[in-house]
Amino acid sequence: MPGFELFGEEEKKHINDVMETGIIMRYGFDGPRKGIFKAIELEKRITEVFGCQYAQLTSSGTSALTTAMAALNIGFGDEVIMPSFTFVASFEAILSVGAIPVLVDVDETLTLDPEAVRAAITPKTRCVMPVHMCGSMADMDALKAICTAHNLILLEDACQSIGGTYKGKHLGTIGHAGTFSFDFVKTITCGEGGVVMTNSKEVLEKCDGYTDHGHDHKGVDRGADLHPFVGYNFRISELHAAIGLGQIEKLPTILAIQKKNNHILRSYLAEIPEVTFRVVPDPEGDNFSFLSWFLPTESLMRAFITEMKAQNILAGNFYWYDNNWHYIKKWHHLKEVTFLNNVSEAQKAALLQLQTQDFSVSNAVMSRCISTAISLTWTEEQVHDKGAKMAAAIKKVLELAAVSA
Repeated sequence: MPGFELFGEEEKKHINDVMETGIIMRYGFDGPRKGIFKAIELEKRITEVFGCQYAQLTSSGTSALTTAMAALNIGFGDEVIMPSFTFVASFEAILSVGAIPVLVDVDETLTLDPEAVRAAITPKTRCVMPVHMCGSMADMDALKAICTAHNLILLEDACQSIGGTYKGKHLGTIGHAGTFSFDFVKTITCGEGGVVMTNSKEVLEKCDGYTDHGHDHKGVDRGADLHPFVGYNFRISELHAAIGLGQIEKLPTILAIQKKNNHILRSYLAEIPEVTFRVVPDPEGDNFSFLSWFLPTESLMRAFITEMKAQNILAGNFYWYDNNWHYIKKWHHLKEVTFLNNVSEAQKAALLQLQTQDFSVSNAVMSRCISTAISLTWTEEQVHDKGAKMAAAIKKVLELAAVSA
């Protein structure tokens, strides 16, 4: 990861197809575009590659989540259960439709703890939103059972796990709807973009209109379209879709490289008894974009980070516990309700409660965890070198800790 590491002639060809017509908007201008509809073409390929019936491209993963929630009638006052470890876009999308994010603990899958989900359900709960972080997946059987038992919507945020699967089904296609992000650092990229995937024609039609100012796209031209509901401008451009068409054909290659490099790197760390690895509910379904692993204590992990910094080899290792974008610990703007616009009293009250909510279970997981990003451009020699250096740094830290004890 990410797909931009393999940019080449394929993306250029699709971009040039668009530039030769000059029509970079996905809708309208049917004559001058000369039959070139890159967004429609990419949506079709998404359904074929990932096994969903329908796909609606959007301008980003964030807008895809917002669109999906609107299409699923999630809105004002509804509670959406989400994990304490994710990207800020997850709660941004929930807030954007007037709903209330209910953050709960993660376990060593680095995703929603099903027991924490059960404990968080109230009469206002409308949706459970697992976030398949760092290439792997939540326990979807457990979450589906919870949603079925409580008549809840299951919305997958699969933005970080493109190409991952769970028991033969692609992540993002298992719930009522699912989303990918195609931003610059995702497994495959459009530069900017996202998609809502669903098997419901009704949800697809709502997504289609919602992303384009409510247009029903049934008129003879855009001026003749009706507006059955209010929508917004979450459209993808033809140029971004063109990049995605070049990328999606490379997905099998990307996944194969990630798996090979991931396994080599893991072999070095697996030799160290104190190192444990993330729990993956379906090990064959990992997209292998990250190797996520643990040391026994926070102090040992921090010592490892210090050692890696001293050796100038920390790059590509993400300590999410101190990260500004991905963990509840540093989301001060959320917990302090720092908005430019007014928010509902229900949202405000729920967010203020996050300041005192106990996330000790998540802290115990995340403080011991690092995720090592897997590059597509590493040579085999470089992977072995990285593994050997990381293993040596871990052993040094463990030896020093044993001496000081």
